[in-house]
Amino acid sequence: MHSLNINEIYYSVQGESTYAGLPCIFIRLTWCNLRCTYCDTEYAFYEGKEMTFPEIKDEIKKYDCRLVEITGGEPLVQKRVHNLMTELCDEGYTVLIETSGSLPVRDIDKRVVVIMDLKTPSSAMMHKNRYENLEYLKPTDELKFVIGSEEDYIWARETIKQYQLTDKCRLLFSTVFTSFSPKELVDLILRDHLPVRFQLQMHKYIWDPSIKGV
Repeated sequence: MHSLNINEIYYSVQGESTYAGLPCIFIRLTWCNLRCTYCDTEYAFYEGKEMTFPEIKDEIKKYDCRLVEITGGEPLVQKRVHNLMTELCDEGYTVLIETSGSLPVRDIDKRVVVIMDLKTPSSAMMHKNRYENLEYLKPTDELKFVIGSEEDYIWARETIKQYQLTDKCRLLFSTVFTSFSPKELVDLILRDHLPVRFQLQMHKYIWDPSIKGV
């Protein structure tokens, strides 16, 4: 029977992406292959328990919600996550996966909405970007840039131009919560008429940023 190492499963409001504001069930998997400077889920690196697919499904059935996000850590570290995503799609859930972009996305079920990072310079993990993943992104997928400085912004702007990403998928810009203000980023986006969606980490404004399970 398939199983995954699960850090937490919880029901909250989606804080990011074009699904922001919608009720959502989050399945957070344990382990990550990156160590971003601004990481806010370090507790997911090692903490977790093994759960079978039926146990995971029983947990999410407690909530009257058909939107599910699989996150981490880095969820693609655990190969069986592909099976879980396919089974949830088969059962009629709208499934999102949030991934760092450091592992292949090619084999993700095409019904799943991929929300993928390209790591900016301030993350210290830019060398882990797999640019070949870009060719597998669908128009319904989302590419996220977390901006911690004007250097990050310039890099992101030039990367969008270099890889002609404007019409590839949805583009998301957000700030590193503690080091770059939303106003600074919005001013730059408007200055350059950049066709991206600015987003806040909504959950960090509703609840204390240090609280888990929201």
